[in-house]
Amino acid sequence: MTREEKAAQLGSVNADQLLNEDGELDRDAAEELLSNGIGHLTRIGGEGSLPPTEAARVTNELQAILDETRLGVPAIPHEECLSGYMGPEGTTFPQSIGMASSWDPDLMSEVMEQTRSEMAAIGTVHALSPVLDVARDLRWGRVEETFGEDPYLVAAMASAYVAGLQGPSIEEGISATLKHFAAHSASEGGKNRASVNVGPRELRETHLFPYEAAITTAGAESVMNAYHDIDGIPCASNEWLLTDLLRGELGFDGTVVSDYYSVDFLKEEHGVSDSDRESAVMALEAGIDVELPTTDCYEHLPEAIENGEMSEATLDEAARRVLRMKFRKGLVDDPTVGAGAAADAFNTEAATELTERAARESIVLLKNEDDLLPLDDTDSLAVVGPKADDGQEMMGDYAYPAHYPEAEVSLDATTPLDAIRTHADDTEIAYEEGCTTSGPRTDGFDGAVDAATDADVTLAFVGARSAVDFSDPDAEDVNNPALPTSGEGSDVIDLGLPGVQTELLEQLHETGTPLVVVVVSGKPHSIEWVAEEVPAVVQAWLPGEEGGTGIADVLFGEYNPGGHLPVSFARSVGQIPIHYNRRPNSANKDHVYTESKPLYPFGHGLSYTEFEYDDFEVSADTLSASGSVTASVTVTNVGGRAGSDVVQLYAHAESPDQARPVQELVGFERVSLDAGEETRISFELDATQLAYHDPDMNLTVHEGSYELRVGHSASDIAATESVDVNGSKVVPRTGRTYFTETEVGNT
Repeated sequence: MTREEKAAQLGSVNADQLLNEDGELDRDAAEELLSNGIGHLTRIGGEGSLPPTEAARVTNELQAILDETRLGVPAIPHEECLSGYMGPEGTTFPQSIGMASSWDPDLMSEVMEQTRSEMAAIGTVHALSPVLDVARDLRWGRVEETFGEDPYLVAAMASAYVAGLQGPSIEEGISATLKHFAAHSASEGGKNRASVNVGPRELRETHLFPYEAAITTAGAESVMNAYHDIDGIPCASNEWLLTDLLRGELGFDGTVVSDYYSVDFLKEEHGVSDSDRESAVMALEAGIDVELPTTDCYEHLPEAIENGEMSEATLDEAARRVLRMKFRKGLVDDPTVGAGAAADAFNTEAATELTERAARESIVLLKNEDDLLPLDDTDSLAVVGPKADDGQEMMGDYAYPAHYPEAEVSLDATTPLDAIRTHADDTEIAYEEGCTTSGPRTDGFDGAVDAATDADVTLAFVGARSAVDFSDPDAEDVNNPALPTSGEGSDVIDLGLPGVQTELLEQLHETGTPLVVVVVSGKPHSIEWVAEEVPAVVQAWLPGEEGGTGIADVLFGEYNPGGHLPVSFARSVGQIPIHYNRRPNSANKDHVYTESKPLYPFGHGLSYTEFEYDDFEVSADTLSASGSVTASVTVTNVGGRAGSDVVQLYAHAESPDQARPVQELVGFERVSLDAGEETRISFELDATQLAYHDPDMNLTVHEGSYELRVGHSASDIAATESVDVNGSKVVPRTGRTYFTETEVGNT
C-alpha cells in the first residue's frame, strides 16, 4: 500500500459529503473521496436520514465503489445507537440512565440484540456506543447517557450492552465502542469537554474500572477517546492513556476511534497544536487509529512522514489494526447486505413489546403516600404538564427524533396521554399542558388548575427537554419554551425543574386534588418541595417510544414498578458531590442549612408490595486473599401482590490503611416474587473485588476486616456481617474478578 492508501484507512467520510440535497448518492463526489480507499463511512443511514432500504442500498453502492479502487478494500460503516439505532425507523428504547434503573443486565443485552439486528440489516458493522462515564456531577448534561454514579453498576450494564451488541461472534456482531475514554464525566463545573483533574487512584478505581471490565469480560472491540484534557494533557494526544494504559495495562487489542472532531480540537480548542498536520501526528502517535467523522487532519499524515515528523511504522501499525478488523468482520469477503430485506428488521411486534417492557422496568417509584398509586376506581383525571403529550419528550439526546432539535423529524411514539386514554377509556380525562418545559409563560396555569379542581386525581408530567445542543448562550434563552437542559451540550447550574414547572405543581397542589407527579427527564432533579408535599412521585426518566405505555401500566397497576435509582438525587445543586460512595470526610460533613444526605439515595425504589430480608449470613468468617466467600439472604414478598426488588450487596472496609469510600456496591440481583413467595439469594464474592490500590498504585487485596451489607438501597441496609481477610496480595490483571456471581433458589 502507498502512504496515501494507508492514511486513507485511518480516515472517514460522512453522509453530508456523499449525498446530495435529495438524499441521493453523489457518485462523482464519492469516487473522488474514496479513490484511495477509506477507513469508516460515517452514519450513512442516520446522518443521511435514509430509511432502512435506502440506507442499505447506498451503503452497498459505496462498498461497490470501493471495490473498484486499486486495492478494493471495503469500508467500516458506523452508526450511533445509545438508546437504539439512531436513524429513521430505528426502535428507540429508554435512555441509558433509565436502562440502568432496571438493574437488569440481561434486559440490556436483549435490547442491544434487537438494535444489532436493525443495524446489521442496513450494512452497519460498528457502533459508537455505549457510554461508560461514571456520573458524579449532576450538572453535566450527559448524565442521562450514563449508567449512573457507581462504577460496578456501570460496568455490569455496559458489559451486558457490549455482549448483546457484539453478539456470538465478531463476524455476526456490531463492534461496540466504549466511550469517552476516560473520566469525561468528571469535568470542571460539570461542563461538557472541560478539563478534568482527578488523582490516579480515583481515575483507576472509579473511571477506568468499567472499561477494564467491559474489555476483559465482554471483549469490546473499539474505544473512543474523550474530548477533555486530564491534568493538562488532552486525551486525544495522551500516549500514556491510549497506548501504555489502554493497550498495555488493560490488554485492549481493537481499534481506537476519535470522538468527532477531537483531533482537530487539539488545535482549535486545546491550542496544543499549530496545524492540522501536527494534530494528526500527535493523535496518531498517542494511539488514535481512525479520525472521525471526516478526514480533516489525517490526510496530512503522508506529508508528515515525508518531512520526518513521524515514523512510517506508526502509520503501518494503525492501518494494520483497521485492516485486521475489516477482515475479522467479514467485510473483505462480502461487505454488502440484502437491501430488499433491510426493512424486515424494523418495526416488528417483538421490538415494540421489548421497548414497552424496557420502559416499564426502567420506571422508579420514588414516593407513594397512603397508597395513592396504583389508580383504582377513579371517575375523572386531570392530565397536566409539558411532558404529557409530546412524543419527542420521551426520547434521550441520542434518539433520532431528539438529536436534531431544530429539524422536522417524524416519529411514532406513544405519549402518556395516549396511553392513559387507552387504559382509562371509561374515565373522564381533561388534558391541559399548563406550561412549556422552559420559558416564563404562565398563561396556561388557569386551565390546568381548573382541570385539577374538577378531577378526582391530577397526573402532572414534568421534566427537562433533552437534545444535543451546541448553540451559544443567548439572552433570549430564558424565553425559549423548549430549551434543552439535558443532553450533550446542555449543562446547567440549577438542578430544579426548568421554567415555571415547579410553580405549576404548587398551584395544582393547592387545589387539594390528590397529585401524582411523573418526572420524565434524563436529569436527576432537585425536587425537595415535591418530595415533601406531593403524595406520589414517579421517576420515568426518558422511557423511549413506548414510554407512555410503560408509564400508564405503572400508574394503573398493570405493572408493579421495580426500578431502583442508579444515581443519588441532590436536595440542591450545592450538595454536589452527593454520590453514595464518597469517603467519610465528604459523606459525613454537612453544609449550613442542608444535611449531607441525598433527597433520594442511590439504589432507592419502592413497589406496590413490600419485601423483607432475613437470615443474612456469610459462609465463612475469614477469607484468604485468593479466596471467595458466599453471602446469602432470604427475600420474602410480604405484600399482597407480585413484584420485583433489587437486592443490593455492599462492602465496607472497617480499618483500611487509607481513606476509602464509606461503602461500595459489590453485587446485586433483581428478583421477582409472587405475593407471599420467598427465595434465597447467594452472592459469591471474590477477594479481588475488595482490592484497592496501595501507595505504589498496585492493585492489592489488603488484610483486614470488611463489613458486608445487604440492603434495599445504599441508605436502607437490612443486615450486616463481617469477614476478615487474612493476608495481602497484589492482584494480577488476569486474576481479577469483576462481577459477583449470584444464585437465586427457593429456600
